[in-house]
Amino acid sequence: MRRDANGVSMADARYAVYFAPGAGSGLERVCASVLGRCARTGKELAQPVLPGVEPQRLAELTASPRRYGFHGTLKPPFFLTEGVTETDLFEATANLAASRMAFDLPPLRLAAIESFLALTSTGPCPDLEELARACVVELDRFRRTPGPEELARRRDKGLTPAQDRLLERWGYPYVLEEFMFHLTLTASIHDPAERERIHAALTPLLAPVLHRPIPVREICLFRQSCLEKPFTVLTRVPLAQKP
Repeated sequence: MRRDANGVSMADARYAVYFAPGAGSGLERVCASVLGRCARTGKELAQPVLPGVEPQRLAELTASPRRYGFHGTLKPPFFLTEGVTETDLFEATANLAASRMAFDLPPLRLAAIESFLALTSTGPCPDLEELARACVVELDRFRRTPGPEELARRRDKGLTPAQDRLLERWGYPYVLEEFMFHLTLTASIHDPAERERIHAALTPLLAPVLHRPIPVREICLFRQSCLEKPFTVLTRVPLAQKP
């Protein structure tokens, strides 16, 4: 069984390429606290007290995004295919990043996406869309093809024919033309009144770190050592800088 230098089984580990806000930035600090864990340090964090929201309920609603860490997906989680190593993936990710210029993302806003809450861009960003496309396509040779159980689990949620084709080809249904950049803060909140209440409670907490462009100067390789463990930042890879 292949293992990395830290003893992590490469057969069990999942990887993903994400955008994560700058280390120590206000956006990282506030949103990591909402989730209750920092993916960069791996430390659990005290969650904020939100008016009208029981602490236990906030912990429940953030349990799933807490496992992934605060991030925006560029290439969704995948297992490594046979014959490649973590070092190979890192080198390819670094080369991809070095071939693309850093940019600014338009300001973010808190929004409901179907039934969950997330931060989304207030405007289009072609640079981000191209970066996500490149991560999906150019790093696909490292992705192990998902098995029937994983495909069935994705399909159980209901997919359009276009999304199903993307799932078959790229292992995930919400990439390329179905891509919508977002940074998840809660799991599904099915009660509209509760969703509105939590939105209202989060709005003043998030206000100081929103409404300004977000610098995208690097992309992050995240790793989950096994399905029972949370994702953490494995490394940050810089994008090219303007001379």
